[in-house]
Amino acid sequence: MEIKGFTYGYDGRDGVYRSEAGKLSQQRLFETGVNWICLCFTIEQDDVFQRDIRFRFGHDVNDRDLMAVIENAHKHNVKVCLKPILNSGDGIWRARITFPDSDQWGRDKYWDDWFGAYGNFIRYYAQLAEETDCEMFCIGCEMLGTEHKEQYWRNLIADVRKTYHGQIAYNTNHGHELEVKWFDAVDLVGTSAYFPVGEEGKTSPEDMAAKWAGIKEELRKVHEHFDKPIIFIEIGCRSAHGCSAMPWDFEHQDLPHDEDEQAAFYESCLRTFFDEEWFAGCFWWDWSSTIYDTPEEAAKENGFNIHLKKAEQVIRNWYSK
Repeated sequence: MEIKGFTYGYDGRDGVYRSEAGKLSQQRLFETGVNWICLCFTIEQDDVFQRDIRFRFGHDVNDRDLMAVIENAHKHNVKVCLKPILNSGDGIWRARITFPDSDQWGRDKYWDDWFGAYGNFIRYYAQLAEETDCEMFCIGCEMLGTEHKEQYWRNLIADVRKTYHGQIAYNTNHGHELEVKWFDAVDLVGTSAYFPVGEEGKTSPEDMAAKWAGIKEELRKVHEHFDKPIIFIEIGCRSAHGCSAMPWDFEHQDLPHDEDEQAAFYESCLRTFFDEEWFAGCFWWDWSSTIYDTPEEAAKENGFNIHLKKAEQVIRNWYSK
């Protein structure tokens, strides 16, 4: 496994990455032994029906923020995947962004408009990734409602390659890998690997590894179909009881703290995939822009963070190999 990574920065806002708290959080992340980070930040369109994408000055992460993290990572010999994410301001999952297909005259007016705006958004940050020597660029995240527009995506990838010369990835959602017909055009098949591998009473690393074994064989077929490495560009599990059965969950805030289940999720995944030659690695979800820094705070934190939890030691053990 080449990419021993973690996602950083999804919750970031203007100036946070460059704050003392932000720099401390990055330092704590680098100390885990990562050799890559996925620098993940968001821009919004107002709702899923809009065809315009806007930067909110004074709110969204700006270029100086991104450049500071990239420079800091490279100083620590950590490579960077730059991952701009488009969210919908109405709170609806970005996968629901979609539009009617061609009208009776064969025109794709809605898609032309949306891909025009999205293409400008992606090309802008691809140029930033090139200028800052980011080693990887992710052109989209969980855009399921758009993935069937194959030629639009192929055109966008071709445009990005004109200015960006690193590795290009795309991030679909687990179970949809073979539906992205244009995965052959990128360098890595990325997926949000929130596979439900736990169930009540069966949450040991051995129990979960048994579930991962079947998933591995399905993903091996995806690799063979596209002849591309597979990367878990998102994967994670909260430190809350029951979350290995729904690792994507962030809504159930009443679940009891459970570091053992989170650690077992990490351990079982790495045990299953670490030595597979076709598996590029993981960007675990996610490390907050600013992080708590005491065991007492960690014991109260039921989110995806692993700092000062049992899963952090799992990562340190595997990433030191």
